[in-house]
Amino acid sequence: MERLFASIMTQFPSLIDFGRETCGDIEAAEAREWLVTNGIGGFACGTVAGTLTRRYHGLLMAALPPGGHRTLLVAKVDETAEYGGEVYELGANRWVDGAIHPAGHRHIERFRLEGTTPVWTFACSDALLEKRVWMEYGANTTYVQYALARARGPARLSVRILVNYRSYHGSTQASETPMDVQSVEGGLRVHASPDAAPLYLLSAEARSEPAHDWYRNYELEEERARGLDHVEDHFHAGTFYFELTAGQCVTLVTSTNPSANLNGRAALESQIARGDVLLKRCKQANPKIKEWPDWIGQLILAADQFVVARPLAGVVDAYSIIAGYPWFSDWGRDTLVALPGLLLATGRPEIAARVLRTYAQYADRGMLPNRFPGMDSVPEYNSVDAALWFCEAAQQYFSATHDLTLLREIFPAMAQIITEYARGTRYQIHVDSADGLLYAGEAGVQLTWMDAKVDNWVVTPRIGKPVEVNALWLNSLAFMSNLATAMGSSPAQFDSLAAKARRGFQRFWNAAANCCYDVIDGPQGNDASLRPNQIFAVALEESPLSAERQRAVVEVCSRQLLTSFGPRSLSPADPQYHGQYFGGQRQRDAAYHQGTVWGWLIGPFVQAFLRVTGDRRQALTFLAPFENHLKIHGLGSASEIFDGDPPHAPQGCFAQAWSVAEILRAWISIATLG
Repeated sequence: MERLFASIMTQFPSLIDFGRETCGDIEAAEAREWLVTNGIGGFACGTVAGTLTRRYHGLLMAALPPGGHRTLLVAKVDETAEYGGEVYELGANRWVDGAIHPAGHRHIERFRLEGTTPVWTFACSDALLEKRVWMEYGANTTYVQYALARARGPARLSVRILVNYRSYHGSTQASETPMDVQSVEGGLRVHASPDAAPLYLLSAEARSEPAHDWYRNYELEEERARGLDHVEDHFHAGTFYFELTAGQCVTLVTSTNPSANLNGRAALESQIARGDVLLKRCKQANPKIKEWPDWIGQLILAADQFVVARPLAGVVDAYSIIAGYPWFSDWGRDTLVALPGLLLATGRPEIAARVLRTYAQYADRGMLPNRFPGMDSVPEYNSVDAALWFCEAAQQYFSATHDLTLLREIFPAMAQIITEYARGTRYQIHVDSADGLLYAGEAGVQLTWMDAKVDNWVVTPRIGKPVEVNALWLNSLAFMSNLATAMGSSPAQFDSLAAKARRGFQRFWNAAANCCYDVIDGPQGNDASLRPNQIFAVALEESPLSAERQRAVVEVCSRQLLTSFGPRSLSPADPQYHGQYFGGQRQRDAAYHQGTVWGWLIGPFVQAFLRVTGDRRQALTFLAPFENHLKIHGLGSASEIFDGDPPHAPQGCFAQAWSVAEILRAWISIATLG
């Protein structure tokens, strides 16, 4: 087996490697989650322990159809090994009565990632059994491969397969009517209902037996902590029986494709080769960087997990970016913030171009959808900044590629954004003629990235003129002026708006606090809450602030907001501050932007710090804590949020696109400076 992994492992040896001290401790093993994806919106994820702790855990969370709704098809497999006259239960389950049975995590001698592929090593007396899980790129197919790495004699392995058929946001209780399970060539076919897509459980090396049993009362610990339904049942569809000798590997394939490739070795080699290409392209795109830390290599591979082909009616080669795993889909704002780090910094501009083309198709009254539309759904236009982030992503693309052809193609969409925002569009979004600044908002809607809403309660409405929105507005105008000039058009319209906005932006300065207001001209006047949004007035290319004020902004954010994983969303001195993120939805959303740390903000903070200090070495130290963070929560990836209070425990999605993107973008941009 070592030969299979030589290529990718010599590129970037994995940092994710645990022994019994972690794997044998149920709390530690459940706190670490792995993820594999298929590039069309499907995924598989779970815990190191093998227990299910979320409704989103599963071996095959299929995108049906590709790019469409995610459906849990295979929840898990539980293995039993027979070796040397002994029986070893290798699966692990947490039940509603608190029991852990079987407790197969105690047999895990080692867990590691090879690229993004999770690998468990089970010790059964003197035998070592390795298990690998990965997905086929572009298909709803998950592979589970077993290799008997060391043994004195043969081993028998039985694998019970637990299936389901539900939305990934749902939960299942056992039905009186069992699913239809039929034997087919190479394994089993499962029909959850007459109108459900069939699931195929296949192997070229196994004997299979159908089963028709419900396993009831799995306890989903993370859902219980989130105040959600936390008890679920899964259907035992069948058991596969393998016999292995030392050095042999066998493969179980779960798929919506009856003709899925059953050659596990070839499928794994294809997966590894893809990872190799991603790593090499990033290095080739950044030739000035001579040394690549292992943890940055791991993030490069993680970046690919968010990028998805997105079949859409009337759009050719559509691509998008999943905001986060395990529960987010693709969101406009997140996609456009993440695009530079995930695709441009890593040497994939052709995919970045497809994302920009895709989103340009949906410009409407100057706005872009925040919730991206499915094949059969209507776009949701409820973001003031998604369209401005589109302009920023286009600017980053042009800076990286100098591709004027694409910019000519999407220029009408960007011009529409400027024109419609200037004269007024949805939700009172308009330029105030008095100061040239963007106003946005009305009661009951949340338009900025601080968008938590519970029922009719908008936690941070930020109605008025938000500071980061206006920093983005000014940058969009400056870029459009430069672009119009490059295309041989008049920049006068953009120059006039930019000049007025630049002057008007000085109204954000709060002399008493020596930093910017968060929002001005709101229903209650100017909002002096200390938040990180003002950092964009320094980090973006076109800063409206003097050098002295830029430095003051960075200093106040460093002193009062910064943590090891980025700035807090609100100062701890504020009476509305929440230092921990936990509980039911209302409690969590009350804390979401009221003190919670957001990992993606480390990128603009580092960029702003570098701008005012020029200290490249010190700027890199702000990114260093993420190296160890990759070993907890979402293994090899970066979390969505962290507690505002020390020790800043990771929370929210365990793999978040803009967190990964901004860490990568910041590190690569600094390392390129030499």
